[in-house]
Amino acid sequence: MSLDVRAPALATGPVPAPPPAARPPSLRGRALVVVAPAALTVVLGLWGIRRQNTLWGDEAVTYQLAGREPSQIWETVQQVDLVHALYYALMHVIFDLFGAGLLSLRLPSVLAMAAAAGGVGLLGLRLAGPRAGTLAGLAFALLPQVQKYAQEGRSYALVCALIAWATCALVANVERGNRWRWTVYGLTLLVACLLHEFAVLALVAHGVTLLVSRPPKGVLRAWSVTAAGVVTGLLPLAVVSAGQSEQVSWIGGPVRPYHLLVAVVVGLACARAPLRSGGPVSLAALAVPMLVLPGALLLTASLVKPLFVDRYVLFSNVGVALLLGAWLDHVRRLPRRSPVVYVAVAVALTALVPPSLALRTPQSRSNDATAVATAVREVGRPGDGLLHLSGRQRILTATRPDDTRLLVDLALARGPVASNTLAGVEFAAPVIAARMKEFDRIVVVRAAGERASGDPREEAKEETLRRHFREDRAVEVNGARVSVHVRRHGDSARAEFLRAPSGSG
Repeated sequence: MSLDVRAPALATGPVPAPPPAARPPSLRGRALVVVAPAALTVVLGLWGIRRQNTLWGDEAVTYQLAGREPSQIWETVQQVDLVHALYYALMHVIFDLFGAGLLSLRLPSVLAMAAAAGGVGLLGLRLAGPRAGTLAGLAFALLPQVQKYAQEGRSYALVCALIAWATCALVANVERGNRWRWTVYGLTLLVACLLHEFAVLALVAHGVTLLVSRPPKGVLRAWSVTAAGVVTGLLPLAVVSAGQSEQVSWIGGPVRPYHLLVAVVVGLACARAPLRSGGPVSLAALAVPMLVLPGALLLTASLVKPLFVDRYVLFSNVGVALLLGAWLDHVRRLPRRSPVVYVAVAVALTALVPPSLALRTPQSRSNDATAVATAVREVGRPGDGLLHLSGRQRILTATRPDDTRLLVDLALARGPVASNTLAGVEFAAPVIAARMKEFDRIVVVRAAGERASGDPREEAKEETLRRHFREDRAVEVNGARVSVHVRRHGDSARAEFLRAPSGSG
């Protein structure tokens, strides 16, 4: 007797085919992930880029220094603002090539932020797929802080772009790194840190990402060596610039990191969803430290010395954009998508319109150097004295010398260019007081929110105005108060002459 053993039939009917494997995106698809966010950023950056032909104080500093010769830039930054030396040198080259103007001042930031948006898209592609990458890059371009600093003649957009692409290099190195790739990563981060020292906080976020991701020991070793090289390269700048801490003395009072707090709340809410992620580094492991750590570390340091300004950690927006893009991709893949989600997205996009419009007005910045200089010209008469209650605020009128050339700067001993400084060198307090008493009319510039610094020169200015002059009229402009003070009745001048108008040097 034979034994017939047969496999039992498990099911009848056709066997279902296995789900198709996800195909890697085509070259055109990968290019779209980078190009679409970059293109949107350029469009938004060019929209209203002139901001009604106005400059604010920090941009005025860039404009002044970039227009000087390289040797003068170097002499100046050794005394003040060394932290931005590389940026001023770069802008000097751009001014030489394309001329000094608002477009030359701001267009590099537009292009840099476009590069950052493309880098965010590429990061999203590598971590969560092409749709998540595209959505992350587009979300980054729409963020109000990104739109703001894409149109600003300062280094923050460049720093953001370098950190975005350094982060791309980090992810690639975890998957398949070699000495050349780690060198690219390290050099990119070092340049970002040389443009602004607080970019080193991104290095801390990268370290936490690697610790959470637990890559092979060889990766951690290579990153540690590279990070040590970045810190070593930054150290000389950090040591010397620490002696110029007066440059951040204006940061004071209670810290209100509203933009950062909103971004952190939104980002962490997105991170709670089961976001798609692939590879040895998850999207959340990369994005959450980038979003949270730089701002948290800077806020902690501010408990000892006020240092927190939201633009110093602008690159944290890379983290929130990645989380937003991955969350939107997650919602898109849900089998039952609630209409509430679409309503929420539509409301969010609508809510972006008012701030986007406001960012393209002079009032969106803390001061308006152009308006200050215009107000001085309108209220002043040829031969009037000109007095900046704080010498540091002279930069607010220095960008338009034609507006003040018929006035006599009463406190200025040597101009900014001649003295290789930002605001010039002032006379001693007794000399300033004596010069003030020689004039019957003085145009006074007082920065908004200006606090008494204890400087004898500022005290002499205030005291002389109070005792010998009265305010005749005043004009309030964005960031400053421009007033005309006339000699009090019966207080005769010590000398009946007018000095020749002094230039800014």
